[in-house]
Amino acid sequence: MNKNYIINGVLGIAVIALFILHFTEKKCSSQCQEQNQYQDTVSVEEDSVAVKLPIAYINSDSLLLNYNYAKELNETLLRKIESSRANLNQKGSKLQADMLEFQKKIDNNAFLSPERAQQEHAGLMKRKQELEEQMERLQQELTMEQMKMNQQVTDTVIAALKIFNQTTKYQVIFNNVGRSSILLLADDAYNITAEVTDYLNQRYIPAKK
Repeated sequence: MNKNYIINGVLGIAVIALFILHFTEKKCSSQCQEQNQYQDTVSVEEDSVAVKLPIAYINSDSLLLNYNYAKELNETLLRKIESSRANLNQKGSKLQADMLEFQKKIDNNAFLSPERAQQEHAGLMKRKQELEEQMERLQQELTMEQMKMNQQVTDTVIAALKIFNQTTKYQVIFNNVGRSSILLLADDAYNITAEVTDYLNQRYIPAKK
């Protein structure tokens, strides 16, 4: 009896072991299958991401530095600034010299009357005010000229891009320009700045001087 009890116990343990082994293999098989399916899905997704999307971006700072039309407009504006600055500096130097001369006359009592001194002082102050107003007007003019120049360049770039994109077929072209850019990160493969700059320069015809 004891022997049958032991045999039955051993058989019971064997059945339990087979039961556990069966469901463990089944569970493993299910998990492995799910894992393989997941890996296949990830692989497909990675392959999809690897395909280059129909988008691109342009670094405007780099484009403006190398676009001949923008360079020409910028040089024209710089010449105007230098000319205006030279004119203002000349007037400022003359005013400063006259004010120093006026002070010497005051120190040496060279004026025939206080009224004459007041008249000359009023004339100097009027010239000073006119010079300051001229400087302010010039600054406003240069600011407007800069804005106009930027708009001209932008218009030519957009117009050229419409023709350029007839063959490239990009769905979106971003503008990547420093801190104001909405493009935080992009692969260099999507950077078409050099390509667009070359295209713009090929289309650009310099103005005859």
